[in-house]
Amino acid sequence: MAQQGQSYYELYRSTSVGMALADTLDDLISSRRIEPQLAMRIMQNFDESIAKVLNEKVKARMTFKGHLDTYRFCDEVWTFIIKDIHFKMDNAHQFDAEKIKIVACLAKEKAA
Repeated sequence: MAQQGQSYYELYRSTSVGMALADTLDDLISSRRIEPQLAMRIMQNFDESIAKVLNEKVKARMTFKGHLDTYRFCDEVWTFIIKDIHFKMDNAHQFDAEKIKIVACLAKEKAA
């Protein structure tokens, strides 16, 4: 995946786990229990760890069908907005959503 010193995407910081970690780190900085530099390093480790764990541990698959509303490609990141979407999961569960946003990023470092 990434080599030592490479940055990871910060996509998962907006998840409930990522926001809880950020709030906790802010509290620790405010109470002067840790330095801001340490908090930044912890968030970088979070970015790396969650990307690796999701890649290695999540094996579930799903298919979906919907209407592509908007798409864009900027800075090696694809963003899709899909409306009226229907999901089918491996375990035969199905559900619908009015609108979703999919963000897809490059998984491997480009060769120099």
